[in-house]
Amino acid sequence: MQKIIVIVGPTASGKSALAVELARRIGGEVISADSRQVYKGLNVGTGKITKREMKGVRHHLLDVASPQRTFTAHDFALQAHKAIADIALRGKVPIVAGGTGFYADILTGRISLPAVPADPKLRARLGKKTPAQLLALLKRRAPERATDIVAKNEVNNIHRLIRALEITYGKKTSPYMETPKYRVLWLGIKPDMQKLKKKILERLAARMNNGMAAEAKRLHKNGLSYSRMDELGLEYRYLAMYVRGKLSKDEMLDALGAKIWQYARRQMTYWKRNSDIYWDANATLNKKKAAVVRGFLQR
Repeated sequence: MQKIIVIVGPTASGKSALAVELARRIGGEVISADSRQVYKGLNVGTGKITKREMKGVRHHLLDVASPQRTFTAHDFALQAHKAIADIALRGKVPIVAGGTGFYADILTGRISLPAVPADPKLRARLGKKTPAQLLALLKRRAPERATDIVAKNEVNNIHRLIRALEITYGKKTSPYMETPKYRVLWLGIKPDMQKLKKKILERLAARMNNGMAAEAKRLHKNGLSYSRMDELGLEYRYLAMYVRGKLSKDEMLDALGAKIWQYARRQMTYWKRNSDIYWDANATLNKKKAAVVRGFLQR
């Protein structure tokens, strides 16, 4: 089976830097597993790695979709599997790094994804309905999924509702979503959480100084609606409120900082379910971690 390395951990813990360091050491390429960095133009707000930070390491699944369209977990899995095959074919090691745990679990087969392809005609028809109408329809067709969406406070996320309904209407086509089998080395970064909180707030302030608000204004000017920004969550949700004058700069930064901190804690809770992760507080490739990687690749 193809060997891949997956790097996980909370936001701002240093996953991208570790992935680059590791790739340079072992001859690898990085596949981003971030549900918002797939979108073009969402750069400063998502903390997307820059060309300079890549240090010559090739990265995949960055800037592959328009933010005006929904890039699904299914889309991610298909493109990531292709990227892994391409990287391996060129004799490189695939390194998956990102904070979207759902993406990493789907890619490695820890979570099964319904093999239902997109249906543009159905999406267009459902798109004429209100979120309330879509939720009512989902409650009839898939009550458990509807309950999950309500619990996650996503009742106004029209794209999520439409995809959920699309799965109930669609016909499963098994060959469409066969999951390749990989041998996986899980590396986790487990930082001191109080130090991480400080880093999150410092990074947020730095992003604001680097033009995060200007980026949001530019995205809106280029056609990204405020409602779509709200669906994209976290930074773009609060930036949309700030640029419309609904929040002051300080109110926006305080609220956003608290939400990002909550998100980081949820990420750590999510990964506790995976007992295969080799955890290390250090975000660099220290001797112990390097030995773990070397042993995995030599087996």
